[in-house]
Amino acid sequence: MKLTATTQFGLEQLLADELRELGAEITRVGSRAVEFTGDQTLLYRTMLWSRLAMRVLRPFAEFHAPDEKGLYEAVGQIDWRDYIGEGQRFAITAVVNKSTFEHSLFVAQLAKDAIVDQFRSRSGTRPDVDVRHPDVRFHLRMLENEVTLSILAAGDSLHRRGYRQGTNDAPLNEVLAAGLIRLSGWDGKQPLIDPLCGSATILTEAGLIAQNIAPGLFHEGVFGFENWADFDEDLWERLREEARNKRIEAPQAYLAGSDLDPRVLEQAVQNRNAAGLERCIRLSVRDVKDAKPPQHQPPGIVITNPPYGERIGDETEMEALYKTIGDTLKTSFQGYEAYLFTGNSVAAKRVGLKATRRIPLFNGPIDCRLLKYELYHGSRREVSNAASE
Repeated sequence: MKLTATTQFGLEQLLADELRELGAEITRVGSRAVEFTGDQTLLYRTMLWSRLAMRVLRPFAEFHAPDEKGLYEAVGQIDWRDYIGEGQRFAITAVVNKSTFEHSLFVAQLAKDAIVDQFRSRSGTRPDVDVRHPDVRFHLRMLENEVTLSILAAGDSLHRRGYRQGTNDAPLNEVLAAGLIRLSGWDGKQPLIDPLCGSATILTEAGLIAQNIAPGLFHEGVFGFENWADFDEDLWERLREEARNKRIEAPQAYLAGSDLDPRVLEQAVQNRNAAGLERCIRLSVRDVKDAKPPQHQPPGIVITNPPYGERIGDETEMEALYKTIGDTLKTSFQGYEAYLFTGNSVAAKRVGLKATRRIPLFNGPIDCRLLKYELYHGSRREVSNAASE
């Protein structure tokens, strides 16, 4: 089957590599999306194991829609009994770009009408529409009046793993957190420290990676594909059991985080525990200036997502915070690599370290950068001279 997985901007190639490791044949890597092919087993494994996919879509129809009548008729020519079973509720969303149609909501409504009218003309009854909790969810994409209709394999976004019990004011979504870890090159064994951990999304995702835990096992309710006509329940349960058995119980890496706010840290504890990582992640209330690396451990990686200071009047406070982060990294984490994910380029300059890598990403609508710092023992010049001797 042909499939499309969507992701965050900047994570496309990582997603392609992940899908390839699962057995997919990659056909195209685009902006925020990867197109690939595979069988039913691959689809189910992707839903269980992908850490970087936001949604997985199965395209089933493509056509040109020059106007309203053309769209309505083309949608009406599809046999929707193949996709919507008796008694099932459905929803359809639309995205319209560079088209003579101006409003995506209108396009979705027109497509919905065509589907409902087809059922009514054939049987006298119509399926119910449920935009919040449908059994089957469809996606219509229109680019320059070329339409692709797809059915969503998950229904909801895959970044909602199901372990998150509470969040702070500006939570990092789980897919982006996993992407930051992948971009850092962390090997799953090195110490990983987050000195401003918030609700511990980065640490929890790192724990799932280190312990080889499939994120799809936390999904609440059923996936969308479990309501498809070709759903193979025996195959799905076999792959779920296979995933459960691949979990590693013994902690594989030193993972630790801290935050100054006890209430936020309590949320982090709840999330960690819901993911079954009590033995794997150490959490403590601590100011970032007091953060320390673990003793008797080799140097590892610091990954953190500090506040960006979007409220008016936060500039001075943010700059002071970023200076403290830089001072802590320089004095306490020599030998480590540090990754700072931020949407505040002005405050980031106060870190006082030269970034050796700047990776453009987005956190929702916020233009961000993942900044890499190499924290040498002694000065960088001393390290370079020692390496050349």
